[in-house]
Amino acid sequence: MRQKLNLITLGVDNLNKAINFYETGLGWKKSSASQADIAFFQLGGIVLSLYPRNLLAKDATVDDKGSGFSGITISFNAKSEHEVDEVLKEVEKLGATIIKPAEKVFWGGYSGYFKDLDGHLFEVAHNPFWNFDDNDNLILPE
Repeated sequence: MRQKLNLITLGVDNLNKAINFYETGLGWKKSSASQADIAFFQLGGIVLSLYPRNLLAKDATVDDKGSGFSGITISFNAKSEHEVDEVLKEVEKLGATIIKPAEKVFWGGYSGYFKDLDGHLFEVAHNPFWNFDDNDNLILPE
């Protein structure tokens, strides 16, 4: 298997509300490949999709009433501690819940967590040991 992820799909309770959060609130551009029941956002080399939670669970043949920690976070890597603070302020204004305010963390960076409107857990972090290329893709040490 190639070492590559291409698509992350979030199951959402209210598709229009979720689209508004990402498109209008965060200013992300929805792709023209989006359809009535699914939205796609190109994020550099990966795509985020939003799809009704009940339909996603049905497709995966699992119960859509999951609760608690799902064992996954989605991370936004900021270029500075200031950017981490600004992102967390912005998402809170948009209705996200700040789970952990930004702080210096044990691994030497700076991060905080929020839950989006559907409870998906996002980390917003600045890692001073990582760099970005000209297209804002993370460059990890080999």
